[in-house]
Amino acid sequence: MIVIEEENDLQIPAVREKFFGRLYEEIFPIVATFVSHRNGTLQDAKDVFHDALIILYEKMVSNKLPNGVSADLYLVGIAKHVWIRKFNRNKLSVSLSDTEAAITLPADFFTDTNDRKILSLIETTGKRCLDMLKSLYYDKLSLADVAKNLGYGSTHSASVQKFKCLEKMRDTVKQKSIDYADFFE
Repeated sequence: MIVIEEENDLQIPAVREKFFGRLYEEIFPIVATFVSHRNGTLQDAKDVFHDALIILYEKMVSNKLPNGVSADLYLVGIAKHVWIRKFNRNKLSVSLSDTEAAITLPADFFTDTNDRKILSLIETTGKRCLDMLKSLYYDKLSLADVAKNLGYGSTHSASVQKFKCLEKMRDTVKQKSIDYADFFE
């Protein structure tokens, strides 16, 4: 059991450091065991323990700690309460990655694009733009790699060129009044 003579002793840094050090040594394992038995991780236990320490410290400094209650038992109680509240809150949420993994799309979900039409549109922008857009969107290279491979002076100049290529394509689409549906078979 950890005993502090007076809450004012916590104002002394050496006393405060020794007090919290002993709480970590003696109480954290209890909190970690409690959390792990309820499907929590070590990080969850650390978070809960730190939250409980802050609450305990605030109670002690403001003299609102109930008389006759030891700080270590009070800390364990606070930690249990914090974990139960967090666990109940997390129980209501569903992991997006789990949900996403359960979803399957039918094979014909995506309509086939007319690759020849898209390629001819890109070719109207010129060979340099074709190489850049292919590298970025088909080969999935980073802008830095594209800049290096295609001989641009910097990533910024490659970014400017990418913008210009996309603008050329937009202008061509506007001039020819091409519709989104024109690219699908």
